[in-house]
Amino acid sequence: MVHKHHVAGYDAFVAFMKDFNGNGGAINILFTGAKLENGLSWCGDCVDAAPFIEKAVETNAPENSHFIYVDVGDRPTWKDMNNPFRKDTNTHLSVIPTMIRWKQPQRLEGEQCGKADLLELFFSEDD
Repeated sequence: MVHKHHVAGYDAFVAFMKDFNGNGGAINILFTGAKLENGLSWCGDCVDAAPFIEKAVETNAPENSHFIYVDVGDRPTWKDMNNPFRKDTNTHLSVIPTMIRWKQPQRLEGEQCGKADLLELFFSEDD
């Protein structure tokens, strides 16, 4: 079973990761735009990629791995070039959605997150 977690905002993300122990399981993180009242992200690319990502998590993510959903904020917060997610050396985001394996080289950005073959490869790569 994949363990899913949700975090909203940079400060909450930093605090969560500081205290988080994956117990040896892979830690995969999806950075996406915050949700609107309708439950969908303001980020159209994030909305488009979501069903592909969800399917890949359910079918390809390793047992006992972790999948962390991180909201980077609303549109003005994300578009600010000083957004801390952009500056953090562990995340270094330039586009959303972005999916990474924590402290590992695996990374998918933007439209790549909506491609089933790349998602399958992302989850099949070992650390």
